[in-house]
Amino acid sequence: MKLLKSALIAFALTLSLGSFSTAVVACEDGRTCFGPAQATDIVLGHIAEGMKSVEAGENGPAAIAHTKAALKASKEINASDKVDVARGRANAHLKKARSAFKKGDMQGGEDHLGMAEKAFTDLKRML
Repeated sequence: MKLLKSALIAFALTLSLGSFSTAVVACEDGRTCFGPAQATDIVLGHIAEGMKSVEAGENGPAAIAHTKAALKASKEINASDKVDVARGRANAHLKKARSAFKKGDMQGGEDHLGMAEKAFTDLKRML
């Protein structure tokens, strides 16, 4: 009887723990979770939009907004330590581009966006 009771409790715990999806609980801080490859595509899309806004002759705020969005989306890229180091280096170019746009240096910002695009493209190959 004692063995049966222990088995029933273990079975009930297994069922109750298995009924919750771990994917639902994965990002409880309100962010939308993506895989590293999807997040890299999103970052590259924001970089491309930022470059288009600079080429269209828009001033800093539009490019800054796309650069901020790219930095925010890059937080989802977390595959390994090697990828994280490369992501940090690519983020440095995004931060330099954002500061250049804030100073009004549109050409310098566009150059850094180009370097960030190349870095994130190389990063995607690492995944």
